[in-house]
Amino acid sequence: MSGIRTTCAYCGVGCGISATVTGARSVEIRGDADHPANHGRLCSKGTHLGETTSLEGRLLHPMIGTKRAGWDKALDLVAKRFRDTIAEHGPNSVAFYVSGQLLTEDYYVANKLMKGFIGSANIDTNSRLCMSSAVAGHLRAFGEDVVPASYSDLDQADLVILVGSNTAWCHPVVYQRILAARAARGTRIVVIDPRRTETCEDADLHLAIRPGSDVALFNGLLAHCRDAGLLDEAYLSRSVDVPDDFWARQGEGSDLWSVARDCDVPPADLRRFFELFAAHPRTVTLFSQGVNQSLRGTDQVNAILNVHLATGRIGKPGAAPFSITGQPNAMGGREVGGLATTLAAHMDFAPENVARVGRFWGTPNVAAKPGLKAVDLFRSIGEGRIKALWIMATNPAVSMPDAGAVREALAACPFVVVSDCIADTDTTRLAHVTLPAAGWGEKDGTVTNSERVISRQRRLFDLPGEAMPDWWIIKEVGRRMGWVGEFAYSRPADIYREHARLSTYQNAGARRFDIGRHAAISNADYADMAPWRWGGEGFADGRFSTPNGRARLVPVAQAPLQAPLARWPMTLNTGRYRDQWHTMTRTGLSPRLSSHRREPMVEVHPLDATGLGIAEGDLARVATPQGESIFRATLSEGQRRGELFTPIHWTDRQSSGGRTGLLPRALVDPHSGQPGFKATPASVTRVAVEWRGFLIARDEPGAIDALWATRVRVAQGWLVELAGDGDPARLVRELLPRGERIETIDSARGQMRHAVLSDGRLVAALYLSRDHSLPPRDWLIAQLSEAAGPTPVELLAGRSAAPAPDCGPIVCVCFDVGIKTILAAIADRKLASVEAVGAALSAGTNCGSCRPAIQRLITNAQEVVNG
Repeated sequence: MSGIRTTCAYCGVGCGISATVTGARSVEIRGDADHPANHGRLCSKGTHLGETTSLEGRLLHPMIGTKRAGWDKALDLVAKRFRDTIAEHGPNSVAFYVSGQLLTEDYYVANKLMKGFIGSANIDTNSRLCMSSAVAGHLRAFGEDVVPASYSDLDQADLVILVGSNTAWCHPVVYQRILAARAARGTRIVVIDPRRTETCEDADLHLAIRPGSDVALFNGLLAHCRDAGLLDEAYLSRSVDVPDDFWARQGEGSDLWSVARDCDVPPADLRRFFELFAAHPRTVTLFSQGVNQSLRGTDQVNAILNVHLATGRIGKPGAAPFSITGQPNAMGGREVGGLATTLAAHMDFAPENVARVGRFWGTPNVAAKPGLKAVDLFRSIGEGRIKALWIMATNPAVSMPDAGAVREALAACPFVVVSDCIADTDTTRLAHVTLPAAGWGEKDGTVTNSERVISRQRRLFDLPGEAMPDWWIIKEVGRRMGWVGEFAYSRPADIYREHARLSTYQNAGARRFDIGRHAAISNADYADMAPWRWGGEGFADGRFSTPNGRARLVPVAQAPLQAPLARWPMTLNTGRYRDQWHTMTRTGLSPRLSSHRREPMVEVHPLDATGLGIAEGDLARVATPQGESIFRATLSEGQRRGELFTPIHWTDRQSSGGRTGLLPRALVDPHSGQPGFKATPASVTRVAVEWRGFLIARDEPGAIDALWATRVRVAQGWLVELAGDGDPARLVRELLPRGERIETIDSARGQMRHAVLSDGRLVAALYLSRDHSLPPRDWLIAQLSEAAGPTPVELLAGRSAAPAPDCGPIVCVCFDVGIKTILAAIADRKLASVEAVGAALSAGTNCGSCRPAIQRLITNAQEVVNG
């Protein structure tokens, strides 16, 4: 069977996939060589999508409370409760919270129902948490939310500046494209990030600036450009409005020495950055969450845009500011008005736009003003002003800042609906009605990636159980609320055509977002649609979507940076791991993706750790004024002193600790409403435990009563890391199933080892130790897959009688290559490059996301040899 062309389920790169269905719920995944976003490349997450398409954990039937219900009963209840709430309390008493996981057609119908017919703009999206500051910055500078770049600019750039983006991990395919450009034409790379991440391994310069000092940095760069005569005066005169006092305001404190002090970087490094920018007119500044997720994120975006506009580095091949989004359809959501602050088709709430959308939709009830942004929305729920909420395809009980308060709000809300493809999430546990939605591989529609390319996502499998597409669920509620004709869609193509017609309706070039070429697309052409980019090459003509057609320089000033607080002396930064996605409801199903980082860790600088009495592998409690959670400590010289980093992925479903969402403040950027996840005052302390241990088991264990219990999928089973106080013997009774029991207890060393077999095969094994000496996990995990189980002696020893070489922690997930295997090959074969390692071991030759780690191993080995 030939491959079905579709798109990846993960980040905003928007990679094309060629999927070959091999069974009822199995599929072979390859990169689509003809897709312009990736040309056949996939990262580790996309490569292993085939491991996540089972029905494990799926929500397959509508539920009212804990009881299964038919679709008619569930939908009638949702429509009635929303209709009654609106009748009693008004349209602003209800809200939708949606997601960049929705397809554009889903997003469109949700936005139309809430803003056009319910008459409230209380629909916001989890994209508010990742890129709304970029939206606000674009609107201030360009008059429209348009990303003026494409991936081809990376191919042609002489300098790529990565700001607040661990691109090697979070957008690996883009990163490999940058490295290919460097190999082909010598492209220089600058990384601006407080952390020394894997992305820095290939950089010509890394500026580890103080968190939140981006405005000072780019204002300083702009001042340098002006002093050095690098402004494009002709472009400014032709295409940009400059406020009268702009240069006077921007020049304050922007000399090199002041900027170096404010950013806490060596003046020599800062000067080198300025000189690299001056020497390379073809510059792309690629920025992501490190810029956006700040209390001054919009100003930071505009500081970047100011530099590009003032120097004319925009609308030209290889020269552009480039916001790269986190979610697969964050851009599609922006196009249809998925944010509370926008109407559909890139329109705002100006009276003429409200009237225009009302005429097009045939409704007098279009919301006349912006609705509540995400943080304010959940705060309003907690205050009792929002009384009915519908959450679609997202998990705010984990992902929102101050997530403990969000849970309290949801628990107190009179009516909560969740439509999702997963049955048990931290959010569905708080729902009154849960509705089974289609998952990736079952959806049919379109998505838009970071470079404005619209691609088709196509169905691979039949809908399981009673699951239905999100657009169908939303339109059925709309019809039951009384708008039968207005929500008469039969297929995604019907919605896409309407979306295209609205984009061009009375537009006349006022907005660049115009996909009117598809206003009458046939069902067959929609089915066969190839990827295409709207909006041309992004301001190549020097015309912008403002009333006078000119861009704007926006004066921005560096806000004072908060000094360390006595009780909260550390600064907490949050972000992603390489092989996981959001709250792991999908990637957590893949044993391979779970092999890279099996626990939620807090990264601490070694000198900070020494002062706090924290050693590698200790448990550490990270606390903020909002809450606290326990992580495994790992020491990293890539951290700045006084700063911490924790991953965003772990939830109550996977771990008793590691919940990062509890920790950030519910404070937001004043322009965008985006939360400041990157700089939360915090403390970290060592957690003493009496014993440590781990469980491997074929079947997922239930709730575990331990101070630390965190689980991940492994081949044919589960791995649970454990630690706690008191007598661990009770865990033997609670966690081990019945069967042939093998055990040993060494009281002197405080060790207990237990295994259970069935018909000679390993079912479960539990290893506990008070002196913290535990066997390696990987050989034991492999025994879950063996038809003939290990001997009792091997099980109790935790190793094979004829041990195979220990490959060490996995570095390359695509080919299961461990760190010890790579180090041995480097030493024995005298390998001196990532390419040589790839030729010898295949590591780094697929998605490339492990290449920075391999390069670091090579560099460290060479330093040891050279003394």
